[in-house]
Amino acid sequence: MKLLKLSVKPRAKGLPKPPESSALVLAALREDLGRGDVTTRLTVPAGVSAKAVLVARVPGIAAGLPLFAEVFRRLDPRVKIRLLARDGRAFAAGQVLARLEGPARALLGGERVALNFTQRLCGVATLTQTYVRAAHARGPHVDVLDTRKTTPLLRALEKYAVACGGGVNHRHGLDDAILIKDNHLKASGSVVEAVRRAKAGGLAVQVEVEDLGELAEALAAGADCVLLDNFTPTRLRAAVERVRRFNSMHPGRRILTEASGGITLKTIGAYAATGVDRISVGALTHSAPALDLSMEFDVR
Repeated sequence: MKLLKLSVKPRAKGLPKPPESSALVLAALREDLGRGDVTTRLTVPAGVSAKAVLVARVPGIAAGLPLFAEVFRRLDPRVKIRLLARDGRAFAAGQVLARLEGPARALLGGERVALNFTQRLCGVATLTQTYVRAAHARGPHVDVLDTRKTTPLLRALEKYAVACGGGVNHRHGLDDAILIKDNHLKASGSVVEAVRRAKAGGLAVQVEVEDLGELAEALAAGADCVLLDNFTPTRLRAAVERVRRFNSMHPGRRILTEASGGITLKTIGAYAATGVDRISVGALTHSAPALDLSMEFDVR
């Protein structure tokens, strides 16, 4: 029996291609500039040039630096930008991540938008790596996944930042993977019926279960992955062992296990130690603090 592929990108040495961001950059600039930067227009002569550096005030993981550069290129193509760090790489407190030179009006006009994007994405990448390291200390082969708990319209960027931090992307939207949750089960009538209907879509079918009884139903129904929601580490270990026994008794099938629900930085190690294949953590995106970066100017 051919195994269906789940819509999850495995850990890889390289980063995925950064998502297209031109429309977001233009929308963000329109939101911030409106009819124009009135303060800069009235106080800074048009011919003044300036230099600036992007500096990290705290250590972290880089994400979104090309987006930082794009903001200024969109404002004024005369701005020269040198990125001194690479997405997915660590940087130290005090490290200069980029150098800019060009019209002072453009540097001032793009500062906040560029920082907002970059601080947000570096924050997601840095928090993700913290979770990944904590998980791998107890379970070196577990994948740490993001969720759909993202900022509206910024999902592609935030999921890219998760990848920069060493995490793995779960489904990007409702259209690229099947995940049958409790409300789907209530509406469809049963696990068996929900899985039977879902199989017609030709995609791998993941089913959320909340106890060992639902787990048995999901396995018997033909699920390709079980999402073990709100299990304690002890209960999760028992569930993982049950799935392993099921896999050993059914050659050609490989049911994956995923843990989710209230898993924190303090507890993820205990969950990883159970042997679960994947751990999904909404906090990677919905609770990541912006990283402290700043732009420092030098008018010449």
